[in-house]
Amino acid sequence: MLTIIQIPVLTDNYIYLIHEPAAGETAVVDPALAKPVLDVLDNKGWRLTCILNTHHHWDHVGGNLELKQKTGCKVIAPQSDRDRIPGIDTGVGEDDVIMLGACSARVISTPGHTSGHIVYYFAEDNALFCGDTLFAMGCGRLFEGTAEQMWNSLQKLKTLPASTRIYCTHEYTQTNGRFALSVEPDNRQLQQRMKVVNQLREKHLPTVPSTLEQELATNPFFRENSPALQAVINMMDRPQVEVFAEIRRLKDKF
Repeated sequence: MLTIIQIPVLTDNYIYLIHEPAAGETAVVDPALAKPVLDVLDNKGWRLTCILNTHHHWDHVGGNLELKQKTGCKVIAPQSDRDRIPGIDTGVGEDDVIMLGACSARVISTPGHTSGHIVYYFAEDNALFCGDTLFAMGCGRLFEGTAEQMWNSLQKLKTLPASTRIYCTHEYTQTNGRFALSVEPDNRQLQQRMKVVNQLREKHLPTVPSTLEQELATNPFFRENSPALQAVINMMDRPQVEVFAEIRRLKDKF
């Protein structure tokens, strides 16, 4: 069973440490900074084995080189971003499997936010480390990909077990939820979830991880087939990918 520690950094980023106790191996996901990671490693007495990058943006790879220099860890990252990610040792892509001790993670290719974005799915631990592809009640902006690419990427994630925990890398939930309510105001599960989110944020507590079950019920980017949502945005009976693109366009202006 993996031990997962969430480290808040910068304004709203999360770095994740993943520890496999049997082998004593530890991975870090998307280290924006090195020092907070090194501090937790020192406190726990853990040895960093590898870095798992989801994409090339600076707030996900900024700590790579210092961590590699100080711990000797390996950097695992999208093969297609080999020229854009510092310190990369192993490039991976769709359906590759990485091992952390006895635990395995499947790589899923999720272009959209960036062209090379990938996510890491630890099936036995019901844990998805999804970078900036999927957020609690949101999804990443389309900086390098198309709406169709992002929609297809999210369709892959929809098929994972409902109990999957969603470890995204930003605390965007409150703003995402406000937008979700603007396009699906009568969604009772969404209304209830926002009450909980607001209570957590008032106490400066994280709203992440969520679960896939929660996202399927409340995330507008998973709900392009909702007749109620389609009616609000005047996209009734349109192809799902077109509805998704309109939701993304509206969110960008929100």
